Amino acid sequence: MRMVLATLALAAFGVHPAAAAPHMQTLYQSPPHQQIAAFAQDGAYVAWLAPSSKTCNVVHVLSLGNGGQIRLPDESPNARNVTCRWEVVPPVRLALAEQADNVLWALREPAPVPFDYVLGAGFTDPQERRFGEIAHGKNGTGLWLGGVAGDGRTLVYAVSSVAYVDQVACLAGGSCRRKLIGGGIHKIVGRDDVLVPGTWATVAVAVYGNRIADVQAADVASDGTPVASASLPVEIRDAGTGKVAARIVPRGVPDAVALSGGVLATLERSALGLRVAWYNPSNGTPLGSVPVPKDTSPELSAGGRLIVFRVGRSIRSVDIDSHAVRTLTKAAAAPIGLSVQGSRVAWAENVNGRGRIRALFVGGRG
Repeated sequence: MRMVLATLALAAFGVHPAAAAPHMQTLYQSPPHQQIAAFAQDGAYVAWLAPSSKTCNVVHVLSLGNGGQIRLPDESPNARNVTCRWEVVPPVRLALAEQADNVLWALREPAPVPFDYVLGAGFTDPQERRFGEIAHGKNGTGLWLGGVAGDGRTLVYAVSSVAYVDQVACLAGGSCRRKLIGGGIHKIVGRDDVLVPGTWATVAVAVYGNRIADVQAADVASDGTPVASASLPVEIRDAGTGKVAARIVPRGVPDAVALSGGVLATLERSALGLRVAWYNPSNGTPLGSVPVPKDTSPELSAGGRLIVFRVGRSIRSVDIDSHAVRTLTKAAAAPIGLSVQGSRVAWAENVNGRGRIRALFVGGRG
């Protein structure tokens, strides 16, 4: 593993004790004129993608246990490296699996054909791996990326496939309705890309250990975008065999999903408004729900006793035991990759032309 000294003293961050009151720390701050486009964390590691118009775009992985840092993918002259010179545009997807020794990211190309390039590299094998171009036409037909996720030994990305109901009729001036024709969840195993058995078109995915939670696509919007529905269950399945362990029946349309050892959490949209709901991940039993503002971002993270979400720059949590909702802090800029890992709520933000990674230690179980 290629290691360099970190710029900050981080020795105690990986096993920070639970605190009586939340307190903030800066885990990393970039050099001047370097920002952060994506952020992820898992265990004692954090990762971020730093774009650059002058040198290489780089995915950094930082150990919070010993301060060691690596750069991905391999930048040597003979290495294959799509990431280096890519024109980085949002959104950039990034996922990290500490025990799998792997990082996965997706770079967006908005034109002329919209697609997401799914790429990866390993801590000890930094050669860039090219897993696929998830591309669809401007007419909405083709492949759509449904997200990336990682935890422990499991690293995945999700895909939906869309086609015309009747392409001949569309070309002749008739109906151009579209339909779902396939897709699924792909698990990264070393350099291999393996389709998880039994999975289908998926619009959101979350991982905890060897379990995957997927929000299946139910239909397509008028522009071809795959969309979820309250009529389909959210399924939790084994990442290796694909066997379904639990089915959760949402009470609204799930716009986001998170999975931890104790709960499956969803952000659900219905006629009554937007709610964060959570369920027993073993049997699907509803455990609670709370209303949240209509401008809540469609992203969730769950860990310990907390579900974390954001409203603009406001970072908020739901206590799954007490159902209490509170504002943890207000970020200095739009939080990137907000997530909770044990007692550590972390995100990236760009302030005054520099990127930084912030962590709020809130106490609680892992």
